[in-house]
Amino acid sequence: MPMRILVLATIILLGGLQMVTAQDGANISLTVYNDGAALVREKRQMTLEPGVNSVTIRDVAATIDPTSFGFKSLSDPAGTVVLEQSYRYDKGEADALLADFIGETVEISISADERYSGELLQIQGEKALLRTAPNEIVFVSLYNVRGIKFPAPLDDLYTGPSLQLLLNSDSAGEHEVALSYLAGGMNWNADYSVYLNSAEEAFDLTGLITLRNGSGRAFDNATLKLVAGEVSRIEQEKAVYAEERVMMAMSAAADHSEEVEQRNLSEFKLYAVARPITIADGETKQIEFVSGADIMATINYVFDSSPSFGGYYRPIDYLEGSRAESGDVRTYLAFNTGDASGLGADLPAGRVRVYKADVDGAHLLIGESGISHTAKGDEVLLGLGNAFDLTGERIQTDFSFVSRRVARESFEIRLRNRKDDDPVSIVVPERLYRWRDWQIIQSSAPFVKVDNASIEFDITVAPGAEEALSYTVEYSFPEDGE
Repeated sequence: MPMRILVLATIILLGGLQMVTAQDGANISLTVYNDGAALVREKRQMTLEPGVNSVTIRDVAATIDPTSFGFKSLSDPAGTVVLEQSYRYDKGEADALLADFIGETVEISISADERYSGELLQIQGEKALLRTAPNEIVFVSLYNVRGIKFPAPLDDLYTGPSLQLLLNSDSAGEHEVALSYLAGGMNWNADYSVYLNSAEEAFDLTGLITLRNGSGRAFDNATLKLVAGEVSRIEQEKAVYAEERVMMAMSAAADHSEEVEQRNLSEFKLYAVARPITIADGETKQIEFVSGADIMATINYVFDSSPSFGGYYRPIDYLEGSRAESGDVRTYLAFNTGDASGLGADLPAGRVRVYKADVDGAHLLIGESGISHTAKGDEVLLGLGNAFDLTGERIQTDFSFVSRRVARESFEIRLRNRKDDDPVSIVVPERLYRWRDWQIIQSSAPFVKVDNASIEFDITVAPGAEEALSYTVEYSFPEDGE
């Protein structure tokens, strides 16, 4: 089914027929996507005469994509046809206002004492060519025009985005019509507040939808739907008409706000706000959509100082970089979005602020992180910054060739815990970046092979103590040309 995109508009029937003013209430619908696009839909009443009608639709969003505009008469869909549609927006600029009066006499005022009157011959950028006398042409700068006197009333002045339609109608009288369009400048994301308990083993969560309207117009009492996920424009069109086929995906674990209903929409997530919203142009509005209490979590510490890895493109069979690297231990809040953790919800992309209660009960910000779209049941790792009392050091203790194509490399990693009370477990990822053909031939601590290019240690360090681990990796490099 083709997409129809709905407009909020004032509709004027030209030729002195009728003006249809904007209607209030539930006839406006907004579907906002993460990429800055919004689908605007509206139902209106208009009066049509039999035959060809000229209709101007005004007060649409300034960021409208005019190629996306759609029109349908719900009263007589078969007998009402759009013959032609065009988009006008003069933006109140002098060159655009003058463009319709080429060949006619106009008067351009630059100041109270400087006026030019004559036949408008041409517009060249920010200059107008006026024939002020049979043998005289004046170039008038349009940069600081004070006023323009036109030869006729400006009945068709398009100082706002406007759509002109030629409609052929088989039936006279009132028509209920559906209008639609895509607009830019509207986007949304989620903002989350996490309140971590003193034991750092559970948290309460509040999630707010943050909606921004930069479309160039206000929306009053509009129904609102939000689509989470990266949607291409073609898929976006499919998604609009898939709304009637969505399945409920509500979770009993998390307390989803009654204000916002979460549903599946094709490969995306749809959030339908229960009550109409009013949002002005330039306004940012927040709506709660999810909350939860006592969600299980853990604090993870990670010391990661091994070189970054982008893929095995060629062997790195030479000594490079520093032999010793000191660094901070990063702190992460880890949790699962599944039912077992106590959350049981999808989390749209957004920003997460993590707070922890001080001894006096006041919540203090301890970290801020971003998340991508996260499905129910996925793991989340939120960076909280560096651990103040934990440090690490990575030392290359050996790099040598045992044969022409076989090299061995050894490292020692020292971890220090300056905390007075608790032991900590520190995860140490190591990327084996030199070549894909590797094996660990010695290790002082157990490790886990994470993937084809990395291993991971988990080391417990007692309060006030230091722990060291060492390992040796052997690389087998290919012959030249392999």
